[in-house]
Amino acid sequence: MGQAFSVTRRGFLAGACSLAAAPAFAPVSFAAMPGDRRFVAIILRGAMDGLHLVQPYGDKAFAGMRPTLALTPDRGLLDLDGYFGLHPDAAPLMPLWSSGELAFVNAVSTPYRDGRSHFDGQDILEAGTASADGTRTGWLNRALSVTDRSRGLRAIDVNTTMELILAGSNPVDVWEETSSIGMSPDMVGFMRRLYTEDPAFSRVFDEALRADADTERLLGTGKRRQSMDDMARFTAGMLNGDYRIAAFSIDGWDSHAQQPDVFSRAAKDLVTVLTGLKSALGSNWKNTVVLAMTEFGRTARENGSQGTDHGTGGVALVAGGDIAGGKVMGRWPGIGDGQLYEDRDLLPTQDVRALAAALLQRQFGVGADVLAGTVFPGLDRGASAEFRRI
Repeated sequence: MGQAFSVTRRGFLAGACSLAAAPAFAPVSFAAMPGDRRFVAIILRGAMDGLHLVQPYGDKAFAGMRPTLALTPDRGLLDLDGYFGLHPDAAPLMPLWSSGELAFVNAVSTPYRDGRSHFDGQDILEAGTASADGTRTGWLNRALSVTDRSRGLRAIDVNTTMELILAGSNPVDVWEETSSIGMSPDMVGFMRRLYTEDPAFSRVFDEALRADADTERLLGTGKRRQSMDDMARFTAGMLNGDYRIAAFSIDGWDSHAQQPDVFSRAAKDLVTVLTGLKSALGSNWKNTVVLAMTEFGRTARENGSQGTDHGTGGVALVAGGDIAGGKVMGRWPGIGDGQLYEDRDLLPTQDVRALAAALLQRQFGVGADVLAGTVFPGLDRGASAEFRRI
């Protein structure tokens, strides 16, 4: 993160207090910025099956490829536009769709091809690069360099790890709601006296106490929140304050077998987060854009275990209070004979980085040349044009 302060904080938690943080969900990272616009990036880890979430029931080949997984409107699928339908596990998102606050973008992917490794796929997605080139900074961190950020941004790492998407030289606060110093007032006083001659430790200790106070204020005294609803409310609480960017993950999408059960659990988490963010953000929802994306899609054909394997093209979700939603976007390639990538995957027709670039431009006014040169190296400068109408 480029801040010794954060490293010291992490060492303090792990060593001086002998705490073992047991996160109930993935870390949530934040960045403070001026202005009213807000942006939330959600990584759907494990490769979400976009063809299961947004099903092309109007494609004649679909039912044959997925004899047990394919749905139709008379089998519970929620019709979106006469061709695509939403899986019933995501039914609570229909009000967002109907009000134009939700859009789906089909057949998107990073430039990653063929390897189908979760690790490489996620690294490329979060680094925003064209390949697994070892880049250890994230595109959302690099975006901070080209926005009108406030100076003197605090950097606090209350986790054992930071997600790559926000890792880099620009300071970012990292919060873990289950991390808590949990000291009595007497112990706090003792620790301060013990290290009174150690300015570095004292500075970190005071920041740690402030982090605890902020967390307790947002989550409720003494409570260790564990649900996705609580994570959504916690994130919204930070965004309703000084913070303008947040990033976190929802995992559990790797559905090689028994996909209906696996998908249902993860989809309900996503639904809870999106609806929870809207509710908790209140009037700030109209200034917020949420982008949910995954490292790659899954095979067009179901396998013998009522699941799907690692694929390529997938679906991204965009939500927010003033987006032009209520539509399925993207250049649909079809899934019939000769239309699949390597005769197995949905063919990617657009770079998911272009979608992220369009949303950064929309929210923070980042120029196309800067996006292609700094934030997403190698991105076609005109690739995001189609997504600017969201």
